[in-house]
Amino acid sequence: MSADRHGGVDIHELQTQAITIHDLYDALNLAERGRTWTRADFMLGFVGDVGDLAKLVMAAEGTREMPGGRGALEHELADCLWSVLILAHRYEVDLEAVFTKTMNELQDNITARLADQPSPQP
Repeated sequence: MSADRHGGVDIHELQTQAITIHDLYDALNLAERGRTWTRADFMLGFVGDVGDLAKLVMAAEGTREMPGGRGALEHELADCLWSVLILAHRYEVDLEAVFTKTMNELQDNITARLADQPSPQP
């Protein structure tokens, strides 16, 4: 994988890698269960991963016990990112374009709201 201009990996490369794993899961599920996952199955899997992530964040914050520590938290974050990349792929969403558009809209909205706030009184 190549790094982008910010030193990270390009989202398209991440998605390509995610799709490779998706295709391997399709082959495995077909061999073991006689069917592949639907888009709804991927969404339900994502919900499960988010639940696991929530528990790991609680453990990292000291509010519950959970085995695995930081390694488990990192793994679950990667699982969640994989799910988002695959859902975008399965729904034919240009994630890079919509992410940029959404972040620009949020920045504009938040900046405008901050500009409307009264100045703090000394």
